[in-house]
Amino acid sequence: MPEGHTLHRLATALGQAFAGHQVRVSSPQGRFAESAALLDRRTIEDAESWGKHLWVRFDADDLVHVHLGLYGRFDLLDGVEVVPPPVGQVRLRLVRAHGAGSNVYADLRGATACELQTPEQREALVARLGPDPLRPDADPDRAWQRIRRSRAPIAGLLMDQSVVSGIGNVYRAELLHRHRVDPFRPGTSLRPGRWTGMWEDLVSLMADGVRTGVIRTVRAEDLTEAEWRDAAAWVSYVYRRAGEPCRVCGTRVRVRDLQGRNLYWCSRCQPRFRSRALQ
Repeated sequence: MPEGHTLHRLATALGQAFAGHQVRVSSPQGRFAESAALLDRRTIEDAESWGKHLWVRFDADDLVHVHLGLYGRFDLLDGVEVVPPPVGQVRLRLVRAHGAGSNVYADLRGATACELQTPEQREALVARLGPDPLRPDADPDRAWQRIRRSRAPIAGLLMDQSVVSGIGNVYRAELLHRHRVDPFRPGTSLRPGRWTGMWEDLVSLMADGVRTGVIRTVRAEDLTEAEWRDAAAWVSYVYRRAGEPCRVCGTRVRVRDLQGRNLYWCSRCQPRFRSRALQ
């Protein structure tokens, strides 16, 4: 599933491509046809994201809400000679036509949600979400108040979108390893200073993801020379490295199902939490 930085990049790209322009809106697949007809030939004002949710705002405050889910894609193509016929199950198509070589279009496929919303419906959804580290209005204390009162494993809390918005499996595993936190320790055991450090690190890591389009969580000193030279290479501390040696200590990386998702961790770098030694 795309993580929060991907949605922020997508919202920025859609805004740059369509904001201020009248667009053709259609639903080749048919599942969004009625709403598409209401939006066709209207002007897009902007696009924004909160966590893993995306909104495209049209004039008169009509909002298209999108959640990509596990399999969704929102492909944007700019500067095309001719907009081609849709291929596959295109739920939503946006087209800004300006003649040969300057056409822009975006196709949405496979999304969990694609629906027309009012501003009030958006606000109600946002009220159920935790703070998004990529938004300037994010309040980390909102997340902290949920964490400090919960005995659930911190690894599960970080993936709970009502606690923190935008964290997925990659950022979850890598953040916990970077801060040497046992993924199974209860939220109630975390000290505020540890949470502050984790939040600040998360803000920085996800902002880098927005800037580069790549999740890079491994510190320079833990990269091989080849990895350091290739800024686009996929590298991680523990994510999808089950059975491989930990980059820091050499211990074999472990994996276990937690709430239906694979959780990766190093048992030496992230030692089992014991209540006598609060950190």
